Amino acid sequence: MSSNVLRKVGKLDASGETIVEQAITDVGLNTRAHDKLLRISRTIADLAGVDDIHADHLCEAVHYRRLDRQL
Repeated sequence: MSSNVLRKVGKLDASGETIVEQAITDVGLNTRAHDKLLRISRTIADLAGVDDIHADHLCEAVHYRRLDRQL
């Protein structure tokens, strides 16, 4: 999925944007990692059977990213 398509299907509300901004600051994510975070969040939302990415999907994706960095 390209970045343009990802931004269309991965629209975030204000709380989602805040979570992503905090993840960029706290975890030190770059633009590429930002897109990966959105892709993972989109997958989690799909598995949950919902159309929109919610804050809990983003938090779960950030958690996986932090685990990945610890390994």
